Amino acid sequence: MSEKKRIVITGMAINTRLGDNLDTFYDNLMAGKSGVTNWTMMDTSRIYSKVGGDLSEYNVREKLATLKPKLPLEQFKKLRRMVKRAPFTTKLSMLAAMDAYLDAGFKALDPFRTSLAVAGHNLNKMYQHENYLQFEEEPDYIDNLSSVHSLDTDHAGSVSEVLGIHGPIYTMGGACASGNIALRNTVDEIRHHDHDVGFVVGATLEFAPLDLHAMCLLGAISFQSFNDTPEQASRPYDAKREGFIPSHGTAVLVVEDLEHAKARGAKIYAEILGVTATSDANHLPTPSEEGQTRTMQRLLKNSGVAPEQVDYICAHATSTPLGDITEINSIKRVFGDHAKKLKINAPKSMLGHTCWSAAVVETVAGVMQMQKGWLHPSINIEERDSRVDLDVCANEPVEHQIEIMLKNSFGFGGINVCSLIKRYSN
Repeated sequence: MSEKKRIVITGMAINTRLGDNLDTFYDNLMAGKSGVTNWTMMDTSRIYSKVGGDLSEYNVREKLATLKPKLPLEQFKKLRRMVKRAPFTTKLSMLAAMDAYLDAGFKALDPFRTSLAVAGHNLNKMYQHENYLQFEEEPDYIDNLSSVHSLDTDHAGSVSEVLGIHGPIYTMGGACASGNIALRNTVDEIRHHDHDVGFVVGATLEFAPLDLHAMCLLGAISFQSFNDTPEQASRPYDAKREGFIPSHGTAVLVVEDLEHAKARGAKIYAEILGVTATSDANHLPTPSEEGQTRTMQRLLKNSGVAPEQVDYICAHATSTPLGDITEINSIKRVFGDHAKKLKINAPKSMLGHTCWSAAVVETVAGVMQMQKGWLHPSINIEERDSRVDLDVCANEPVEHQIEIMLKNSFGFGGINVCSLIKRYSN
């Protein structure tokens, strides 16, 4: 029956400040390298925010050159043409989706049995900001395609066109939980809607100056202490953390029915046991220990997994004073005495917070660690918060074979979505 379908990950792609291929990304995570710099994509003279994981100088032409020999000529020409015309963040979505398609090793993709979910909303903020400034100066000189490119659906439409997907495509918005929401819906497409394959695209959120300044005024992001040392700014679990670090990042997961994957001889990275979503009935950006606890407990119950079977948590851990402790306390409530045996780490300590794509970006990080048998460090823990009394892989990589990974994601608006991913075995 469809509800018993096993769902696996058969392809992945990544593009962050730590690398645009899986091996480089993993190596830099293991080395404890920070991808946080000062912003170059915008003038920060009038705003408080100066640091972020900035991909605006990413070499798109060089990436296209690496893809050219791997693709049929006509498919490459279409990709190159569409990338050339697209806004910054849509370019990254198309390139990463093609990377994931190639990584999954498809010889043929059934276009009518493949779905696509783009994680994120309000994605092209800088593009809209620049067009607004141009409109104020001279309306006729704005991008004449801005009415299309400004829409979030342009991501889904563009990726579906370069991959030739004719199944359902949509954009899933849930703030920093968007990635896991898109994963949840993709699992549902395969289990309940007669699709074999689904692409989950964690799209880069293109920040604009207004957004960054507003988050500073809210007290959500770091802007006081680390402008001259941006690599130290993201510091989950450290006593001197002062807010999250907004960052660019794109990732893609290829999710597939196990029997379909086996029939085509696909490599299998990991198995998805479940994804569960709840809400806090609170629009404010205040993390809820009750909500996070309830979500993790519901996920374990629905997946038929005992708390003691989970051995690793890829934490949400954003480097905010309240958020990090709320998550730690929630983990203690869910896992009890077993919490002391868990391995936990914080990808955002190196990546910054890639926001809407974070759950997809960090799932790639988690699955890579599962494959390699080593956990990356949580960096910048100079003076550990005394309330953080669990094993958070502080500052050093740890040898550990992950069996079952919990991936947490908690978004503004009281949105809690967690996934459970298992090392694959027949």
